[in-house]
Amino acid sequence: MDRWLGDGGMAIIGVLGGTFSSYGIDGEDLGWVEGSFSPTELACNPHGSVQAGIHSVLLDAAMNFAINAALGKKDRTKATIEMKTELMRPAMLHEHYAMRGDVVRLGRQVAYAEAVIKNDKDEIVSRSTGTFMVHRAEEA
Repeated sequence: MDRWLGDGGMAIIGVLGGTFSSYGIDGEDLGWVEGSFSPTELACNPHGSVQAGIHSVLLDAAMNFAINAALGKKDRTKATIEMKTELMRPAMLHEHYAMRGDVVRLGRQVAYAEAVIKNDKDEIVSRSTGTFMVHRAEEA
């Protein structure tokens, strides 16, 4: 998992201004990930506001990373089944934001997660919830 710190193994995350800095497992054996987002011009419209799809890309990656942090061996997320993203406030070019993803429930074949992007006032800028297919290596 350490090799995925930074861009999470997806170059687009770094190009957009996102980076993952730490991950782990909480007291209930559920995964989490933390990172930051400093929007690049590529992530923004001509007015300097981050587009909704960019939020979705980053939040999807955070949820996937958090689930993978909780999985053992060579088990990994296989696909996003469903995802909902809400934008609460604008994210702007040249600003700095915190990202966090958390596993809500980890089942044998399906995982549920949530992620947020917050501003420097600890206000939620955007949030997502999602359902993810889990690939178990021993079933391959």
